[in-house]
Amino acid sequence: MPPADRQPEPLPKGVTHDRRSGVDRRDLQTDDASGFERRRGPGRRLSDFVKSAEEGEMTPEQFLFLVAIDAFKKANGVAYPSWTDVLEVVRLLGYRKTMPSEIRFRNAEDWREKPGAESGVRPQRWQDRFKPGELGDRDAA
Repeated sequence: MPPADRQPEPLPKGVTHDRRSGVDRRDLQTDDASGFERRRGPGRRLSDFVKSAEEGEMTPEQFLFLVAIDAFKKANGVAYPSWTDVLEVVRLLGYRKTMPSEIRFRNAEDWREKPGAESGVRPQRWQDRFKPGELGDRDAA
């Protein structure tokens, strides 16, 4: 093993060194296909859902999620919310796991819950900490 401070000798002029292994990752087939793959190639395009968001034309659902995440970041003084924080925001927006998953994982079990299930992300009596109307117009009614 050469010393760490020693630089490799340059290749002669006109000679190149290819560091690739020769295996094209696009040709590799895995058993771990999750359904999240977005790599594009011939005949593989972005969905309209993703394409419109990348072009700045969000659906009302995408915009509400963006606003909710931004509000969470400001309220909690964090620039990068954890995945648990993101799940909390999603559940507080009213999303519940009511349908079977369209994707499958070997190491996680799928489940469903009732559409009216509580979010389960707030401690008991959380709303008692605030004055009436302080949580927003919806809560004041």
